[in-house]
Amino acid sequence: METLIDYPAELPAPLWAPNQYAVTSPNQRTTMDSGRARQRRKFSSVPVMRSATWVMTSAQARLFELWYKETLKDGTEWFNIYLRHPIGYAVRVCRIAGVYNGPIAWGADGWQFSATLEVWERPLLPDEWLILPSFVANPEIFDLAMNREWPKA
Repeated sequence: METLIDYPAELPAPLWAPNQYAVTSPNQRTTMDSGRARQRRKFSSVPVMRSATWVMTSAQARLFELWYKETLKDGTEWFNIYLRHPIGYAVRVCRIAGVYNGPIAWGADGWQFSATLEVWERPLLPDEWLILPSFVANPEIFDLAMNREWPKA
């Protein structure tokens, strides 16, 4: 999925609470008469729900609320935002699920907003990386070897 809407560069990045990724199950489970269950993959592309919190100045809060209302059409539109994940920081396509919470007064001139982000697709490495699982599990060894052994240009 692609979108032309970007998270405003003038706004702070969201703060992440620990352990707040929730992957939607791609499987369908059917209980059989025998008591056993069969399970199959129903989808290969599933969304990930992620809690996010922003702390902003009054000016940033005004921009955030206006951007949400006008650009995101009250949260119905998808947008691009840099997110942190085990594969690193990368641009992900997201939307705000439902509506955000806030603003909540935060100090003298701060405002806090929170929301659940729906990430379009689970951030994973390409399937081809399974050919070399030791490089995935031990990237620092690969990096050392490449920098030490690779011929100089």
